Amino acid sequence: MSKKTNTEWKPIRKAVFPVAGLGTRFLPATKVMPKEMLPLVDRPLIQHAFEEAKAAGIEEFIFVTGRQKEMLEEHFDYQPELERTLEARGKYDMIERVRTSEIGESQLFLTRQARPLGLGHAIWCARKLVGDEPFAIMLPDDVILSEKPCLQQMIEQYNETGGNMVAVMDIPREDTPKYGILDVESDNGKMASIKGLVEKPQPEDAPSTLSIIGRYILQPEIFDHLSKFETGAGGEIQITDAMAKLIGSQPFNGLRYDGHRYDCGSRVGFIEANIAFSLQDPEIGHSVQDIIQKHAKEIQSKAA
Repeated sequence: MSKKTNTEWKPIRKAVFPVAGLGTRFLPATKVMPKEMLPLVDRPLIQHAFEEAKAAGIEEFIFVTGRQKEMLEEHFDYQPELERTLEARGKYDMIERVRTSEIGESQLFLTRQARPLGLGHAIWCARKLVGDEPFAIMLPDDVILSEKPCLQQMIEQYNETGGNMVAVMDIPREDTPKYGILDVESDNGKMASIKGLVEKPQPEDAPSTLSIIGRYILQPEIFDHLSKFETGAGGEIQITDAMAKLIGSQPFNGLRYDGHRYDCGSRVGFIEANIAFSLQDPEIGHSVQDIIQKHAKEIQSKAA
């Protein structure tokens, strides 16, 4: 492929949300409720991801769902009965809150991942909805608290560099088996040029401690590699393996974003995220701080 100038890279208009997982770490809460509907303060995880994408200028939202995920679609639909009830009770501020979760006509698209064959397979399931355009991937489990939305930071950098991009963070070396890890060609402290990617390497084999988190910008050529259904770590079709094959033919960078990432795929990370986000809430932040201080004193008293 011939190299493109920055102005020749297409803009990012679409985002894919892989939400077909079972959420087994949160059973029995997720026995019926999709994991993505678990509340982070006053909004479900999936709405946090949607709002981040919308703030970054995304126009089309593609959900890759599985069985028993109808609640996700319902959450983003227009709810006239609820709005009429709130209006009759004079709760106009609640109406505005409800409307923040609505996705307009011709903006929400759904496709199914019938079998859990890995993240790469989930993204492949969205290929016809993405078409011949670059697109973002948002993993709702990864929630990022930041002044400027993480995806917005990435798109601003993409508009300068083009190509492919992942959000990255430094991790302890012993945690490399949990992540996709970068093999870095150059690094200016903000952007890292990538020469290779390794999925979940052992600490002694990891080329760095710079890991991918759940935000991606990819060119549509990724589907050429995903369509081969090659399996990698864990016997699954890994998005990292397919991304590695784009390196060399297209620019590929890792962005150290400004913000703090919370792993809401784990119970402890989910609890930590609720604490962090509630402390930032202007309505309840001070009360939450008082609660934390109260429990901290009780813990210290018991330890004495």
